[in-house]
Amino acid sequence: MSRTFKFEIECYNGKRKQSAQREIIESFAYLGLDGEIRMKEPDMTFTVLEEFPEKVATPTRIFFGRRVGGGSRALVERYDLKKRHYIGTTSMDAELALVTANMALVAPGKVAFDPFVGTGSFVVSCAHFGGLCLGSDIDGRQIRGKNGRSVLSNFQQYGLVGNYLDGFVSDLTNTPIRQTPFIDVIVCDPPYGVREGLKVLGNRDPEKGKEPVIRDGVLRHLYIPRDLSYHYCSGALITGYRQDDYVPPKRPYSFLAMLDDIMQFAADHLVPGGRLCFWMPTVNEDFSQLDIPSHPQLQLVSVCVQEFNKCAPPSTYILLVPANTRTRVKKVDNLLANTRRCTSPAHARKGG
Repeated sequence: MSRTFKFEIECYNGKRKQSAQREIIESFAYLGLDGEIRMKEPDMTFTVLEEFPEKVATPTRIFFGRRVGGGSRALVERYDLKKRHYIGTTSMDAELALVTANMALVAPGKVAFDPFVGTGSFVVSCAHFGGLCLGSDIDGRQIRGKNGRSVLSNFQQYGLVGNYLDGFVSDLTNTPIRQTPFIDVIVCDPPYGVREGLKVLGNRDPEKGKEPVIRDGVLRHLYIPRDLSYHYCSGALITGYRQDDYVPPKRPYSFLAMLDDIMQFAADHLVPGGRLCFWMPTVNEDFSQLDIPSHPQLQLVSVCVQEFNKCAPPSTYILLVPANTRTRVKKVDNLLANTRRCTSPAHARKGG
């Protein structure tokens, strides 16, 4: 055989040192492979796959064969949160974020939007599949980060800056996005309101309305970069002026109202056939089972159950995948009938 080739060792639930891998490869010398060894783009790749039991140094099953196709297991290691420059306490696990983006059918050129972007876990995963990503969050400090670490720095880390359109401060009830279908994919992990109460922009007192806050003649909600600081009233350029310390007023908000707003936002902004993928708990903090939300213009495509057994307390979450078909949805009953009820309040996580 004179075709170029290489060997690779894959270990599931275990590891092999470089010296041990070399010994395994050399043990196949009897095959009579006389072609050139080429580590990049060989004609043939032979794979040794070893399966290890939990905390055992010896594999229980070994497979050997010619590789005819590959998966995406390496992506979990590449996007591992432990190696990411900018994360938060609520950043979504890399594997789950990639699965979510995959189920959303993200593809090159598609516009992907996360309305609870946080530290950008979902938009980074969407960018990997070629999506053009937008993100918003009620807390602009999450997007901007600090000390050179931000959502943008995550895109820079993975060489995906060209796929990041922008991030901005807003919530679903006060979005600056015009109401027209142009978004292909909406992916998010909305806040559940367990760790802290849900809030949206606005005053607690409805009589106060939406009067803007002004200090020194400048609208406080404006974010003015250092290199372009503009005085709103006088038009004078003020060098080095920033408003990073401004925290907009917020009012209480319910989780069920948020689900309705997410569905309506998707119906208004998704292109025909576009998908909304979002996570939600199966029960609330009072152990009451939550119904799967629906909308006349969205058809439920998939419900995936994920049990987070390692968190304390154990919790169950579902990944919903509605698609915008412009058709009425048939009523969905008891989709969670076989889902394990949580024995404790749902574990609190915020999007991102």
